[in-house]
Formats: sequence, structure tokens, C-alpha cells
Amino acid sequence: MRVEESPETDADIDPATAFSVIASETRLDILEALWRADDRPVRFSELFDAVELADSGQFNYHLQELTGQFVSQGPDGYDLRYAGSQVIRAVRAGTFTRTPDIDPFPVTGACTRCGGGLLAEYADEQFAIDCEDCGKAHGEYPFPPGGLVDRTPAEVATAFAERVRHLHCLAADGVCPDCAGRMGTEISRDGDCCLDVSVRAEFVCKQCRHELCSPVGLTLLDNSRVAAFYDDHGVDLSSRPYWTLPWCVDDQYTSVEATDPWRLAVQIPLAEAELTAYLDGDLQPVEFERQDCGH
Repeated sequence: MRVEESPETDADIDPATAFSVIASETRLDILEALWRADDRPVRFSELFDAVELADSGQFNYHLQELTGQFVSQGPDGYDLRYAGSQVIRAVRAGTFTRTPDIDPFPVTGACTRCGGGLLAEYADEQFAIDCEDCGKAHGEYPFPPGGLVDRTPAEVATAFAERVRHLHCLAADGVCPDCAGRMGTEISRDGDCCLDVSVRAEFVCKQCRHELCSPVGLTLLDNSRVAAFYDDHGVDLSSRPYWTLPWCVDDQYTSVEATDPWRLAVQIPLAEAELTAYLDGDLQPVEFERQDCGH
């Protein structure tokens, strides 16, 4: 079923009003209490006891302000709606509350261009990995501040690698990682890019305008044929950080075979073998070709 955009109805709430509703410490405490509850729905008395507010009348007022858009009410009590859950997730991720400052630190792997060491840096909620020697970029992507909490540098790097893997593969499948809206894909070969690649995919959500830029090879990290190719050589692809895979960060492994319609080829070398993935303009694999030693 296709849901089309429609004019605002009585059930809609404009963004300014929505944000004003949660601009209250008490209301955020209510959402947090619901989020922490082991069992939901939560009865009024239990929810009141979980929030530090002496006046039950004031508590009920704030709860009713949240009910409808952020909290649902049923015969058994109160529960979080999706919007309420998203508010708490954003708060706990540090999106609105944290501005962390961490020192650069080395990560596993070597530069795919010169073999130099790799350094991770974090600034303005962006995580970047670059070569210490030649400066080659090995990816710069958003990473919520909450991802730095209670993690060692090595654990942060692992979390970042997993996040990049899943976000970009999801975008290539046409699903926005932020709002689940429809993600459009465009192949670009123009202009400079912080990823240090000329052929890249630019994903833009048609609903929330969330944007992601991706080397073509990066979208193949969750492909079963590619994973099986690595398995045949005794390598678990899911355990390899994307920046240690040259075909995920270097231009030389991606070629454009046609533009109308698009046909791209990504060469994936491993030991004495090579797997070539052919993709269409939506970055969907349409064909694979494998060459092994002696063939």
C-alpha cells in the first residue's frame, strides 16, 4: 500500500509544537521512566512513583501533554509511542546533550595507498580515518556522541565500523537509516569528495533529506556472495573493518562499464582469487564473476 503525502489534518502536529511539548525536564523524565520500565504498559501510580515530582496534579498535567503524540494510553496504563522512544534514544545517544572531545588514536590496518599507519579522529559528530603518512582518507561518517561512552578506543573503532557497514548497506537497499523513508541513489563522478574516491554513490532520503555518500564497494559488505567468497578462504568478512578492505575505499577497484543505464564493476581480490561484482544504477548486484588461481 502506498501512502501519499496529504494536507495536515486535525491529528497532525507541527514540528514547533512537537518540540515545545518535550521542552520540559519533567516530561523528559516521564519518557525516560517509561523507557526504563521492565514491563509496559505502566499504570499511573507506578509511573508517578518513578518520577521525582511531589504534586500528582502537576504530574498528570505533564503526562497528558505527552499523551497522543509521544505516549499512548490504554486500559492497562501508559506506553511509549515511536516518537517518544526516538526522543529518549536521541537524548541517550548524546545528540542534543554531548559535545565530546577525544584525542586521535591509531586503528588496526594500514593505508591502502602507501601502507602507512591509520589514525582515527572525532570532531563535530564525524568520525574519520586517515593515513598518518600520506593523508589518504579512508572514510568520514557521522557517529553519535553516545557511541563513545564506556568504550575503549578499540571498541569505539569496532562500533564505528559496524555502524558504517549497516547504515550504507541499508541506504543501498533504499531504506533511510534515520526515518525509514525511501532512499534515492545517484551515481556521481563529479567534484571533490571527502572519501577520496571519484566514483561514488550519493544517497538522499526523499522524506527527511538525510544524506550519505558511499564508495561503491562499501555497499557490498553484507552481500551473501561476497561473504561466501571470503568464507571459502577462511576469512570472516563480518569481522573485517571496512577500511582494511581496499575495494571499499579505493577507486582503482571500481570501474564504470556503462552509464545509460549504469553498470558498475567492483573487483574484490583475495589471495590468488578475484570476485567481480556487477551492479546497476541502484547499486544492486546483477551478476558475479569469479576467477581462481590457475583458471
